[in-house]
Parts: sequence; C-alpha cells; structure tokens
Amino acid sequence: MEQNQKNFERIIREHEQGIYSICYMYSQNKEDAKDLVQDTLMNLWNGLTRFRGDCSMRTWVTRVAINTCISYKRKKKIDTSDESYLPPLSEVSAEAGDQIKFLHKRLQKLDYLDRAVVLLWLEDMAYDEIGAIVGMSAKNVGVRLVRIKDKLKNIKDDE
Repeated sequence: MEQNQKNFERIIREHEQGIYSICYMYSQNKEDAKDLVQDTLMNLWNGLTRFRGDCSMRTWVTRVAINTCISYKRKKKIDTSDESYLPPLSEVSAEAGDQIKFLHKRLQKLDYLDRAVVLLWLEDMAYDEIGAIVGMSAKNVGVRLVRIKDKLKNIKDDE
C-alpha cells in the first residue's frame, strides 16, 4: 500500500499541470475545475492497480482525465458560453490572458472529441500518442487536426 501511495504521488507531481490543463478546458468555473481535478485524482487512484502498462503513464493519465471531464460534462450539461467563469489568470500577462480566453472560448464550441484532440496537441503530444488516447490512428489525428484548425478559424465570435 505504501508503494502505491509513493507511485501515486510521483504520478501526480509529474502530470499535475497536464491534468489541470485538461480540467480547465472542460470546466465552467474555478470550482468546477477543482472538482474535475479531484475526480480525476480519485479515478487515477482507483485505477492505479489496474494499470497494465500497455501505454505510457502520460497516455493513461491523460485518458483518465479526459474521460472524467467528458463524463462530468455529460452529467451536468454545462453551459460554457459565458467567459466570465474563467479562472483568474494572475500569473500571465494581460495579452497572454486575452489569448487564453480567446482560445478557451473557441475550444468550448468544439465537440468533446475535437476538444480532446486539440488539448493533447497543445500539450505537445505526438500524433500516435493522441491516437492511443482518443482511439484513432495517428494519420486520422493529423487529418482531424487540419479540419479542427479550419473549424476554429471559421468560428465567429458572436456564435
């Protein structure tokens, strides 16, 4: 049991930023983001003994985080059209904060799978790793990213 605790703590230290990034993009407000992180951590803890090593730890953690967020959103039917719920961005410049808000607003208009693909790409994951997480080939990830980028360019701000 103590070894599991140490492994879990190491996993969290190594992947906490990625977990938070995913939860942030699927959240409605700061409290929801924290709840999603906590739910993700619980799911990771509960699933740690079943992790077989068929994929990298990063892939598994990311898959758990995304699945937790998608399940949460389906249960809650969250309205993310209002950007006033964004957590404070106190550690970034005003320009970067505006860019983050702009990206967040656009990403909220994508379906769950497209949002997951973009988030993983933004985390600098390779196409094959993204594909392993979302269940598609690396080639399909590339094609999907091109389509998503076109979709993001064509979203009107008032939509």
